[in-house]
Amino acid sequence: MDPEAVRRTLEPTASPADILGSTRYYAFVMSGVRLDSAEHGRVLCSFVVTPRHANSQGYLLSGVTATLADQLGAAVFYSSGIGSSGVSLEINLSFVDTATVGEEIEVEGKLLRAGKSIGIVSVDFRKKRTGKLMAQARHTTYLAVSSKL
Repeated sequence: MDPEAVRRTLEPTASPADILGSTRYYAFVMSGVRLDSAEHGRVLCSFVVTPRHANSQGYLLSGVTATLADQLGAAVFYSSGIGSSGVSLEINLSFVDTATVGEEIEVEGKLLRAGKSIGIVSVDFRKKRTGKLMAQARHTTYLAVSSKL
């Protein structure tokens, strides 16, 4: 497991002004996310909710949480030594609390299973100050196999 490879999967590759298409949202969300630790099958990150991550009432947007679950889930596969993050089949996301602007959120992704073709990761979002669970995701991925043609 190469922590630098995991870090590279989480860092935007260009500034938001340079990015076209749907990738712009990825850079918008991932900017400010810190990789706190990476080990085999586990990735721990944190970020502070900023106004750009929040709705008009100051609550963290569900789309930001979903994007983070997708990207951090993929990083967990890289941390496990799997050479590909695969293709997302399903992301199930349950919200149990809110987060507001200024709160620091800790996000922990753990590998639950990596078979020959399917991988499953859980991603927990917790308020860093209290440890209270804010959201929980399960990310199921098809781990694409290289063609032998």
